[in-house]
Amino acid sequence: MEYVSRAPRPPLDGLIDDLYYLEGSSPYARLTLPPMPAALLIVNLGAPFRIRAGTDFETAEYADGCVLTTPTRAVEFGYPPQTRSVGAHLKPWGLAPFLPMPAIELCDRPVTVEQVWGPSATAELRDRLATAAGPHEMLTLLEDEFMRRLGDAAGLGLVRRTGRVIAATSGAVAIDDLRVSVGVSSTHLAQRFKELIGVTPKRLARSYRFATTVLSINPAEPVDWAGLASRAGYFDQAHFGHEFRAFTGLTPTRYVEVRRRFLREHPGHVLDGWPLPTD
Repeated sequence: MEYVSRAPRPPLDGLIDDLYYLEGSSPYARLTLPPMPAALLIVNLGAPFRIRAGTDFETAEYADGCVLTTPTRAVEFGYPPQTRSVGAHLKPWGLAPFLPMPAIELCDRPVTVEQVWGPSATAELRDRLATAAGPHEMLTLLEDEFMRRLGDAAGLGLVRRTGRVIAATSGAVAIDDLRVSVGVSSTHLAQRFKELIGVTPKRLARSYRFATTVLSINPAEPVDWAGLASRAGYFDQAHFGHEFRAFTGLTPTRYVEVRRRFLREHPGHVLDGWPLPTD
């Protein structure tokens, strides 16, 4: 599987972590993506893929691509035998200037790119990407599209400023202290976060803490679960286990088992690190 990635130019770098190109055969027909404190936009250039956003929703097919705001639970991706796409991993607040609706309306509800950018504009973008000379030109085309669509979002400065503090502390910040430091009410801050990110500041902090903790796990080595939970600031190992199941649907030990399976069956794969085999 080919994966090409690069950071966007300013001012997009304050909204987007990276632009990427992905092509090839998925290591598994279905992959589960545990929730990260990030948003995602995918422009699909191959056969349709399928997404299931939690047990409350039916699996849906996405032909043109999809848009996901910062999730609160795992998302299941079903890939065709060969997949090809261009996309962007965005900061939690990164989608706000490109959305025609409040982010809260999309929380844990993936939508197609057409629903966000319109059918004709999406079709034109996909055509230009499909006829590009190669991955790097495709990333430039997607970057140009983001630049063209870059707008303003009321309250983005506030959300970005406070969101960066949450990210820098890996979620270990008192939200009330953060609210006082920027001089707004708890209600106002929560409302802005829900409008622009889709979740409250407290929920975003939980996501950062969980993601930071899980990404620190080396599945190739024995895991000291009690020590890991303590260093991450969880009340105890039971609290950590509860968070694990709430975010991923898996116990911590089952998560490591699945990660080890990925390492064993596909050593060095470009997708190793976060997606998990579903089957």
